Amino acid sequence: MSRYRNVALFVVLAAVWGSAFMAIKAGLEYFPPVLFAAIRYDIAGVIMLGYAVYATERWRPRTRGEWSLVAVGGALLIAGYHAFLFVGEQHTTSATASVIVSLSPVLTTGFARLLLPSERLTAAGTAGLALGLVGVVVLSRPDPNNLLAADVVGKGLVFAAALAFALGSVLTRRIEAELPIETMEAWSMLLGAGLMHAASAALPTESLSAVAWTPESIAAMAYLSVAASALGFLVYFDLLDRLGPIEINLVSYVAPVFAALSGWWFLDEQVTPATAVGFLVIFAGFCLLKRRALARELPRIRAAITRR
Repeated sequence: MSRYRNVALFVVLAAVWGSAFMAIKAGLEYFPPVLFAAIRYDIAGVIMLGYAVYATERWRPRTRGEWSLVAVGGALLIAGYHAFLFVGEQHTTSATASVIVSLSPVLTTGFARLLLPSERLTAAGTAGLALGLVGVVVLSRPDPNNLLAADVVGKGLVFAAALAFALGSVLTRRIEAELPIETMEAWSMLLGAGLMHAASAALPTESLSAVAWTPESIAAMAYLSVAASALGFLVYFDLLDRLGPIEINLVSYVAPVFAALSGWWFLDEQVTPATAVGFLVIFAGFCLLKRRALARELPRIRAAITRR
């Protein structure tokens, strides 16, 4: 039963996180983008902090190292990633945004090789990283005569979001501090929300008066804050403990399927051949970078599938 439970939760997580790109796209019709992301994490952060108080013995950071961990998480994993993503997704489809974000595990490996002394990038790893970047180029299809076109800029901003997330993931590994993941996520969400509120206040195009509170906008906000953020991360923590980082990373490559399906169903978005090709190229880069880890995992996965 545990095997079926893990598979079911994996699919649920991929579906929730994939369809979140559709919810972002839908909500952008009613919210300024950075303010939208900030309010999302106001709500999600409060929910996650409540869970941290309930589930852990240390619901707040105490040491300088722990607060440094929260600072990196809040600035890069929450504020940097989501501000760029929400602004960028104004000019691209849900499926394309999710495929570009699926580059994050590839970029994380690249940053790790550069910034962590114990890790080196081999020739095959360099090729995997290059493949991932080629996939983004295939998706963006930049026109040299019009590099500032809205769709090219939008995809570039989503790529910047993936960079921010990957860099934040690596920097948190460099900080010598142990903090329950729920506590780190809760405080990072709250700090990230505060940073995005500050950024939103500095932008002339963003204000609370620009928000249209409708059933659709409230539904998008609730889905992103409660389902995709709070509940999604709780499922992620559970699966991370049960499956390990390699298998859980594969969520990034299942989520675009649900992003494409939900974008098509709810927003009438079409999936182009370039989106599909870009996804396959990025996934090939991931497999090349993680070839040894995947090779170690395959026998265990095969045994789990065939076990009665």
